[in-house]
Amino acid sequence: MSEMSSIQVSLQPKLDQLECHFTWDIKKVDLVLTDVLNRLEEQVKMGLGQELGVARTHCSLGYLEFLLEHKERALTHLLKSETLIKENLGENCDKTLIVTYGNLAWINYHMKNFSECESYLIKLQKINETLPTQPSSVPEVLGEKGWAYLKFSHKYYGRAVEVFQKAVELDPENSEWNAGYAKALYRMEPGASCTVDSPAIKQLRLAIDDNPDDNASRSLLGLKLLFCSKKLMDESEKLMEIALKGSPEDPHVIRYVGKYFRNQGSVDRSIALLMKALGRSPDSGFIHHQLAMCYKKKKIDLQKKNPDRGSQRNPDRGSQTEVNNARNECIYYLEKATSLKANFIFAMSELALQYGERGELSKADNLFHRTFKTAREKNDSVHVVHCFFAEFQQYSKRCEKLAIRHYKDCFEMNPHSSEGKRSAKKLMIIAQRRIKVEPDDWEANEILGLIYQHSEATKSYLATSDNEEDDEYHNNLSECFKGCTIDG
Repeated sequence: MSEMSSIQVSLQPKLDQLECHFTWDIKKVDLVLTDVLNRLEEQVKMGLGQELGVARTHCSLGYLEFLLEHKERALTHLLKSETLIKENLGENCDKTLIVTYGNLAWINYHMKNFSECESYLIKLQKINETLPTQPSSVPEVLGEKGWAYLKFSHKYYGRAVEVFQKAVELDPENSEWNAGYAKALYRMEPGASCTVDSPAIKQLRLAIDDNPDDNASRSLLGLKLLFCSKKLMDESEKLMEIALKGSPEDPHVIRYVGKYFRNQGSVDRSIALLMKALGRSPDSGFIHHQLAMCYKKKKIDLQKKNPDRGSQRNPDRGSQTEVNNARNECIYYLEKATSLKANFIFAMSELALQYGERGELSKADNLFHRTFKTAREKNDSVHVVHCFFAEFQQYSKRCEKLAIRHYKDCFEMNPHSSEGKRSAKKLMIIAQRRIKVEPDDWEANEILGLIYQHSEATKSYLATSDNEEDDEYHNNLSECFKGCTIDG
């Protein structure tokens, strides 16, 4: 065994014991690397957050650059993280340096700078000797771990919740960990299943109490309350006004407030806010997607105003032109979103659906094929693609048989999701229409049986929900099953 390889063998077990990105089971296959990298670089460029937040971002960027095999860039980011931490905390920086030193030890190991690697291991050993507990139970380490999970991939949101919860239990007065815990809960809790005393709402309120300047949490709470209950509309709107007034240049606040106004029906105001955010974050796939959703809503609103547009009885070419223009804008921003953010399943599915509406059926078919393949390979949001593809089959290709099949696939995969409920509603409409014509229609009755079984399994959830969408869903089920006799 050569001298170099023996050093490597001796260092490896020590490195494996460290608390840092290299040991947190963050897998390259779970990340859209360029997308995460762009978002974090944007945060550094805009100086979002306090200096310690920027230091954490540099630490995460170091690991991402390593995954991209840019070791020199990785080292530069990690050294910058070390410098910022020391400048801001002075002699009280030891606990905050644990993750950065761990990453520095690992990157030097991979660069074969073994003496540098050992020096960071020695520094970490000295810090550990001063700790009353293991590094894995240090709030500063848990907090950084939570932010990494939260920012890197939606697949790690559950881990982020667990880690931030532990950090908050150990350091309940820390506003950063409380904010991180609130955001993690928000992302784990679907809007459709929200209640007024949900964990996410409670924690968002706590985060704002701890830090009244946290307008990102304030805008998330406003959104959450909007989706939760119309009874909280006044509070929701007030939160959004305060957030926008307090952080008028923060793209995170702007995009959440923009989403709020879109859901409130103020589409043009939402577009104006999102365009402002886009000026500061031109490479944000999220903002492009939100703009696309604004133009989709504008298109739908125009269609509702003129339901007979384009018919011989009511040609109304002017409004048809407006509808087409809104759809084209929607498609433009979806194309931008999918080009900026690889494997953006929701945007890809929506884009394929809009291609179908525009009559580009082969283009839509090809994109749906790619989207299904991507979703299945990543085991990510397959039910979403089924729902969109079902709508494409029903409305663009007029193939009800395939539409039913894919609505059922979506519903059975994830009945509690918004797409699952949408699929159930579409299936009920199809089944009821067919039963009116032929009461003994076997397939229609089978559809009702399928939905009934799932509705029985979710009665306790629906009964305790204060969500308007759930109320509507429950009422639709009740109406649907009136007078129906379902065997089994």
